[in-house]
Amino acid sequence: MKKGLLLLTLALTAFTSVAKADDAAIKQALQQKLGATQIEILPSPIAGLQTVLTEGGVLYVSSDGKHILQGPLYDISGPVPVNATSDQLGPILSKRMEALKDEMIIYKAPQEKYVVTVFTDITCGYCTKLHKEIAGYNELGITVRYLAYPRQGVESDAEKKMASIWCASDRMTAFDDAMAGKAVKPAKCDIDIKRHYELGSLFGIQGTPAIVVDGTTVLSGYSAPSDLKATLDAYTAHKSGIKVN
Repeated sequence: MKKGLLLLTLALTAFTSVAKADDAAIKQALQQKLGATQIEILPSPIAGLQTVLTEGGVLYVSSDGKHILQGPLYDISGPVPVNATSDQLGPILSKRMEALKDEMIIYKAPQEKYVVTVFTDITCGYCTKLHKEIAGYNELGITVRYLAYPRQGVESDAEKKMASIWCASDRMTAFDDAMAGKAVKPAKCDIDIKRHYELGSLFGIQGTPAIVVDGTTVLSGYSAPSDLKATLDAYTAHKSGIKVN
């Protein structure tokens, strides 16, 4: 019995050592080749690959750090393809999103049925179109929460202007004015728009507006209030197992 426990302990120790060695190889490769500084390594559903969260998004990296895949991973073992990336990272990204709740610009529906988080850019035409209809979303019971996602990056002019908006004493008014085409008044604070941008990258966002539903599912592009309401109704029914005609 003791011999069996000893062998099991040795095996687990060896496995842990290999895993740490693999993680070290991945971190070294990403730091040296891609310049990544924020690296979080998780197991992936595929043997020989690791799920890696970086400031540039989600990667799948071979255990030796020599090969990289980028993009959603799908599980096709069941009757319909399932986004395995969302399934695995959904709880993690949802938690990170809620950690930014105090930095969100929120337009709350009087009779709230749904809450969506929109990654937006004040230089994006469809983002402006969406915001002009904010009352329509609210009337249908959709609360809209905004985070910033400057499409041109964190050193862009749009990022600087959005930083000023998020640092304004009245963020909502500053945001409304910017979306109406008014000049943005400079302001500074300890809010870092880079955190919004990096979270958006982890969600795989490449354009705006990007609407995050239920903290996990991303709807790309503009959606009219009635269309978004229909999508949210169908999404909720699907999750509840309710058949929708």
